[in-house]
Amino acid sequence: MARLYLFAEGQTEQTFADILLKPRLSQCQVFMHKPMLIAHAKRKGQAHRGGGRRYMPMKNDIVRLLRQEQSSDVFFTTMIDLYAIHSDFPGLAKSESMRQAPVRRVEFLEQCFEQDIGDERFIPYIQLHEYEAYLFADPACFKDLDDTRTKEIEALKAIAAQHRTPELIDDGQHTAPSKRIKAHFPCYGEAKPVFGPLLAERIGLQTIRNRCPHFNKWLSRLESLNE
Repeated sequence: MARLYLFAEGQTEQTFADILLKPRLSQCQVFMHKPMLIAHAKRKGQAHRGGGRRYMPMKNDIVRLLRQEQSSDVFFTTMIDLYAIHSDFPGLAKSESMRQAPVRRVEFLEQCFEQDIGDERFIPYIQLHEYEAYLFADPACFKDLDDTRTKEIEALKAIAAQHRTPELIDDGQHTAPSKRIKAHFPCYGEAKPVFGPLLAERIGLQTIRNRCPHFNKWLSRLESLNE
């Protein structure tokens, strides 16, 4: 059985991976350790985890675990956002010319990430553009937050219908997926780490995969680790 470590940007991704990805991967004989929040700073010898995007603390965190776990059947991956990615991320400056081709841009940044870590067991994944894109795979899930707000749910459905995939909803400061959700459901922002994974569970992993090809490609690669 292959083993997998997942570094999550925040608690929302951490819980999503634990309740949706871990059971699915176990069916493919891939054991995922408890997802961990990735480091964003180190002070007085202590790693500070989650909520940050500075690159070097993330890299050092990944490399440290790579050195601890040397077995060829142990793999490592990430769940971090393209949205508001830090300026020190490898390849970011060059990727600016690809902003009109988001999929190409995120794949380029993942390649740069992989090359910079320099270990074939590392499988980088950057969310296009952020976790909340998954929730646009079926905005009807927001009935679980408030089934009386039909107009707000229809507004989210209309946004989803404008894009070939929710992953292409833009990363504007006020129009990124999470911003659009909070504009209609302010309560989401108040308890995102709780609501985010529960709504994704309501949608179902297969629906998210069907609507989010970049996510599906990554998960398919993880499913094949034991082959």
